[in-house]
Amino acid sequence: MKAIIIGGGIGGLSCAIALRKVGWDVTVFEQNENLTETGAGIVLAANAIKALKVLDVADRVQGEGTPVGVAELRTWKGSLLTRLPVEKQAMRYSTPSYLIHRGSLHSILYSHALDIGVTVQLGKKYTGLIDSNEGAEVRFTDGTTAKSDLLVAADGYRSKVRDGLFGHSSLRYSGYRAIRGIGNFEDPRYPLAAGGGFEALGKGTRFGFSHLGKGRIFWFAAINEPEGQGTFLTPEEIKKHALQKFRNWYSPVPAVIEATPPSDILTHSIYDLVPLRKWSKGRITLIGDAAHPMLPNLGQGGAQAMEDAIILANLLRDKPTGEALTEALKQFENVRIPRIRKIVHQSRLMGRLMQLESPMALTIRNTAFRVAVNKLFITRLHPVVGYEPPIL
Repeated sequence: MKAIIIGGGIGGLSCAIALRKVGWDVTVFEQNENLTETGAGIVLAANAIKALKVLDVADRVQGEGTPVGVAELRTWKGSLLTRLPVEKQAMRYSTPSYLIHRGSLHSILYSHALDIGVTVQLGKKYTGLIDSNEGAEVRFTDGTTAKSDLLVAADGYRSKVRDGLFGHSSLRYSGYRAIRGIGNFEDPRYPLAAGGGFEALGKGTRFGFSHLGKGRIFWFAAINEPEGQGTFLTPEEIKKHALQKFRNWYSPVPAVIEATPPSDILTHSIYDLVPLRKWSKGRITLIGDAAHPMLPNLGQGGAQAMEDAIILANLLRDKPTGEALTEALKQFENVRIPRIRKIVHQSRLMGRLMQLESPMALTIRNTAFRVAVNKLFITRLHPVVGYEPPIL
C-alpha cells in the first residue's frame, strides 16, 4: 500500500514516519528545493514528547533541546505575577516540557524518516489531484504525476489541497502580529542551567524569553495591530520597530532584542481557521495546519500535527482498501475533530486573555494569575497536555 504526503514540514514528516512504522510505502513531496524548516523556537509539552517517543525520536529531541525549568509571568514593568508550576507538571506527566529550535526538530524528523525508508522528493510543487476508485493521482507543476492508495495533505495553513477539496477557507486574523528572534544572551536571573524563562504582559502586547538549547535563546513578541500592518518591513525595520515598542519594558527585554541580529528576526501576522466539519474526501485526508491551523498561545500546533499522524497511522495499520479505507478516514475525523475544536477554541481564548488592552480587564486578569495559577495552568490544560497517544 502506497501513501503520498504533500508537504515535508513537521506534520508531514511525522505522518511519514508513523505510516512507515505500520508498513506503508511512503513518499513525501515537498515544494522547496531544500528541506529546511525556517522559524524560531517551538515548545514541546508532555503530549508532544510522548508523541515523539512513539515516533522513536524523543531521545534526540530531548538531547538537542532544553527542558523548561523556570516559567514566570510578569507585568511589563517586571513585577512577578506568578511562577508557573512546571515541576508539578513534569512530575504528573513524567517529563518536563522542552524548547528546541524548529529547524533542529525538523532535521531530526527528516533524518529519521530517511533512515526507516521514507522517500522524500524535493522541488515538487503541487498543482492538483484526481481521486478515483483506482487511487489518488497528484499532479505537479513540472508536469509529472504520482499515484497512491492514500493521499495525506500536510501542506500548511494555506493548504492548496484543502482548498481543492472543500473550497477556499478564509483564515481568521488573531488581531496581533508576532515578532520572533533567536540569539545569544546571558542574564544571571535566567541561567542556562535552569532552562525556561519568562513572559511579560503589557497593554495589547507581550514578550517572552526562553532558553532554546545549544546556548541560544528564543524570544517572541505579540503586538495588537490592524491586519497587514508591517507586512513589508525589512529585517532592520522589524528590529527597530520592536526596540521602539519595548524600549521601556522590564530588563532584560530591550537588551534581548538589541542583542539579536536582524537576520535572525522574523515577523508575520497570526491566523487560525474556523474548525472544519470534515478533513477527508475519498482516499484523501488533511493533517496538521492543513486541517486545523491554530493560534500559538498553547504551544500545540506541532504537537497536534504529531497526534494526527499517530492516530491516522494507528487506524491504517491493517492497510484497508476501498470502502474500508474511506471508513478509516472518517473514523480519523471522528476521533480527532472534537479534540481539535476544543484546542483551537482554547488557544483563541488564551490569546484574547494575554492581549487585553482595557486597564480594568488587565487588573482582573493579573489578579487571577496571582491567585489561581494551578486552576489556570494545570487543571484546565490537563486534557490537552495529559493526552496519551497510542503505541504503533
